[in-house]
Amino acid sequence: MSVIDSSIRHPLVTGGKTYSDVTADICRPLENKPSRSWWVGFIISFFCLMILFATLFYTVWTGIGVWNINKSVMWGWDITNFVFWIGIGHAGTLISAILLLFRQKWRMSINRSAEAMTIFAVLCAAIFPFFHMGRIWVGCYWVFPLPNAFGSLWVNFNSPLLWDVFAISTYFSVSL
Repeated sequence: MSVIDSSIRHPLVTGGKTYSDVTADICRPLENKPSRSWWVGFIISFFCLMILFATLFYTVWTGIGVWNINKSVMWGWDITNFVFWIGIGHAGTLISAILLLFRQKWRMSINRSAEAMTIFAVLCAAIFPFFHMGRIWVGCYWVFPLPNAFGSLWVNFNSPLLWDVFAISTYFSVSL
């Protein structure tokens, strides 16, 4: 017995639904008023976001001494999170590059998501060197070149802070 192979693809939406039915099903949660449980979840999330902003403001205002860590591991929390977000950005670029390398025809929507993930991950990574400086207005004094009588006095190129700035700006410009 032979198998009949049809060139017509089977429909992806079954059950006798039209395009307007599918659109209505997708848009229904967005067009209706939010439920009480949604508002409770929103208020809890907003409260957690305000706690985050308060603690970040306190860290910036007081300095990184509020973390109560030794001087030998002062970069521990920041550099770990920085490397994590840079790694997430690398994953987005890798997904995009592999799909391009294998010339997949269906890659465009996944590429958009992966590249957006890369850009947002790099922006998240850019936060951590600033918070490592603690009081940003004191730290920014050491980041920019200092004018003096002998010409420009540049920052220390052995500093990880400078290389973080180079990594973020390069990776962001390449990903954009």
